[in-house]
Amino acid sequence: MALVGSYVALSKPLVAVFPVFLLAWLRFGIGALAMGRWLRKPAGEPPITPRTRLLLFLESFLGNFLFSICMLFGVSMTTAVAAGVVMSSIPAVVAVLSWLFLRERIGARSAAGIACAALGIGLFSLDKGAGAEGVDASRALLGNLLVFAAVVCEASYVVIGKRLTEGLGPKRISAIINLWGLALVTPMGLWAALSFDFSAVTAPVWVLLVFYGLAASVWTVWLWMTGLKTVPASQAGVFTVMLPISAALIGVVFMGERLTALQVLAFGIALLGLVLATLPERRKG
Repeated sequence: MALVGSYVALSKPLVAVFPVFLLAWLRFGIGALAMGRWLRKPAGEPPITPRTRLLLFLESFLGNFLFSICMLFGVSMTTAVAAGVVMSSIPAVVAVLSWLFLRERIGARSAAGIACAALGIGLFSLDKGAGAEGVDASRALLGNLLVFAAVVCEASYVVIGKRLTEGLGPKRISAIINLWGLALVTPMGLWAALSFDFSAVTAPVWVLLVFYGLAASVWTVWLWMTGLKTVPASQAGVFTVMLPISAALIGVVFMGERLTALQVLAFGIALLGLVLATLPERRKG
């Protein structure tokens, strides 16, 4: 989640260079090249059922394709700090979806962690002007709404991923859903590429693009799916507080955005929620 937050923030300078659909297409293409060997079926893995195929498609459509499009358009209209604020709501959305679709019981500490995340985003929203210089208010609102749509997609990704890890390995899940993402965005990516001047892109931007592609399609997905094999989705959702924290820090350190004392307090409360959710429960008896 810390890696996701970093590439959410770093995608802001990338969308200033590449059209959104072209950027998404290049991201999935880099991932496909890096994970070609992961597509092979490991010995002992059960055959993919029609239900699993549907879940793999939904995982990619919601968590890769729609998340990327909503997030990239959203961060192009708002600030990295504001995007981080909106994404603080992911733990609460994950908890609701895991209760609805996985019938997971939300423990007291997980509930406290979710409450801390909600309190953190509430405090953050009190400081509406921070880091928003030069951003049109109506455009920023639309950007924040798109980022929230990405939040719902990310929460769905967590819940569906929990189902997928019950039968498939993390590497194969990562490779298959990335391939679906590449297939979905290829028509629009090719259309954008036809009118794009690739020679105008500088070397540092290409390096940032490769990092973005590997982080977004390979490293974060594999780490997340590996963790979901043993962690309940509602508890895993609390770890997503690292996403807005990382995104905001990147915005402050590398993009000159401001972080106020109230926002620091908000992130501190969010981190407290992470600690509460991950402390081992006491065994009764």
